[in-house]
Amino acid sequence: MSRYALMIITALLLFVNAPVFSDQKQAKSLEELVLNASAVKLNLFSDELLQPEQAFEFSASIKDGNTLYVNWEIAPNYYLYREKIKLELHDANGVKLGDYSIPNGLPKNDEAFGKVEIFYEGLNFDVPLLRENSGEQTLTLVASFQGCADRGVCYPPMTKEIALNLPVAQTVSALPEEIESEQNQIVSALTQGNFALTLISFLGFGLLLAFTPCIFPMIPILSGIIVGQRGTQRALLLSLSYVVASSLMYTVFGVLAAIFGQNLQMAFQNPWVISVFSGIFVVLALSMFDFFTLGLPEKLTSKLYHSSHQHHEGFAGAAMMGALSSLIVGPCVAPPLAGALIYIGQTGDILLGGSALFMLGLGMGLPLLLLGVSAQKYLPKAGAWLNSIKKGFGVVMLGMAIWLLSRILPAPVTLLLWAIWLIMPAVYLNALDTLPETKTAWQVFWKSIGVIMLIYGSLMLIGVSLGHTNPLKPLANTQENHVDAGLAFERVSSIDELEKKLAQASEHHQPVMLDFYADWCISCKEMESQTFTDKKVKQALVNVMLLQADVTSNTEADKALLAHFNLVGPPAILFFNDKQEDKRRRVIGYQDATTFLTSLHLALHL
Repeated sequence: MSRYALMIITALLLFVNAPVFSDQKQAKSLEELVLNASAVKLNLFSDELLQPEQAFEFSASIKDGNTLYVNWEIAPNYYLYREKIKLELHDANGVKLGDYSIPNGLPKNDEAFGKVEIFYEGLNFDVPLLRENSGEQTLTLVASFQGCADRGVCYPPMTKEIALNLPVAQTVSALPEEIESEQNQIVSALTQGNFALTLISFLGFGLLLAFTPCIFPMIPILSGIIVGQRGTQRALLLSLSYVVASSLMYTVFGVLAAIFGQNLQMAFQNPWVISVFSGIFVVLALSMFDFFTLGLPEKLTSKLYHSSHQHHEGFAGAAMMGALSSLIVGPCVAPPLAGALIYIGQTGDILLGGSALFMLGLGMGLPLLLLGVSAQKYLPKAGAWLNSIKKGFGVVMLGMAIWLLSRILPAPVTLLLWAIWLIMPAVYLNALDTLPETKTAWQVFWKSIGVIMLIYGSLMLIGVSLGHTNPLKPLANTQENHVDAGLAFERVSSIDELEKKLAQASEHHQPVMLDFYADWCISCKEMESQTFTDKKVKQALVNVMLLQADVTSNTEADKALLAHFNLVGPPAILFFNDKQEDKRRRVIGYQDATTFLTSLHLALHL
């Protein structure tokens, strides 16, 4: 029976049955009943709560030169949360807390904090110290904790500072070496490494990056170029033209970005550039649908795409598409790219830095080369199948055009385009037609695909009419669910705004996380949808000021903000404490939730 039920029963016995007890014996029984209620810790008649210092008396002492002893004396009927205990050192030159273990407490399902562990009566344990020197010194231990009274009243978080005189240590525990950020490790490797080994390493980096979302859009582009080509050798040469041109473009623009401090890939995200490149995709798609009869579009298509009479024009078109694709389709920044650019900017060694960038681009293109060779082996060479495949790639090209335009068009317009993109091919797949009696298995399959596309496209149209914007959830109001879905950032658009926010956070001794974001950055969106929605990540950032710099428009203020931190572009996450950035903890490129949690623990000392 709960203590609240006992309280109610006791009160009823007092006030309802009081007239029955007339003699002294009965009155004495009533008095014993009330005393028994107090004995089960109901505190029915207690007046005031204890002061925090009385309820949770904290003390700390020096056990030896390398160990602290911490102790909490907890008053009766009060308890302390294990999860709310945090220890820090202030004014500790060359001394850090080692890994300490808090004993396990009693399990409790708390209304405010969920499943927690609590302590009654007391808590104590040892805390190891990591020291760079063995001399005497004075330091300050800061303990943060929180507790509650049994009656259901909780205290706000408490902080206690204790000055300690650290004696001479018999042995000195070496501090763990600071782990540099990945791009800084790459810079160090470039500075000290062997030329050939460096190139092989960057080839491997590129191969790993080939399986990231930034490279996936290049697959349908290359597939559209080589579809319908005759011969494995020609398909390989077209793929090679595409990949080498893409690698050379990475190299040239990367070197220029490192020398002049301008990310030229970002410049190619201007609306007019995106519109022109999207138009090229539309032209290629329409050519695959055999719509062109006019001379000019046919000529343009032959130059950009392929020509059966002049093979070199096909290679030139593939090379042009590869060069443009590297700048417009996948301008994501990854640690190897950032490391190479930082190295070039610091040393001026264009030969090594440029060669590393070329090998990086070549590594990213190796799977595309395999695609070019294997496509000729597995795709049909002639007949109706080939025409169907060409039309399928035409639909993919139109999808690429919409994907690019989504960076510059309003979200409802983009959702409408996606709806049209699904519904029109569904009609061509006979989604609205009746199948013949002598239908084949393939006819049933493609009609099923068409029906699915038609239904989903119709849901998108409904979503447009309701004012929704998310193609993956066309019937969900993403604006209402935005705060619950991920992190709530405050936007900063200039260095002055950032400095004001950093000063504000410093006054409250609050750490700061600054996220550089852009709508056209695939890795940024992946972090937003997968990493920042993780419950553990959100919990780790509860007490952190979250700032975001949206550099989508690449304005002068955006360029100045990036240049201020010597950044190539998004995605990049920076951490600040007392207005100073911890450069060793920078996060460049995409990280999944597990990896990012490790980065947070290092940056925020969790």
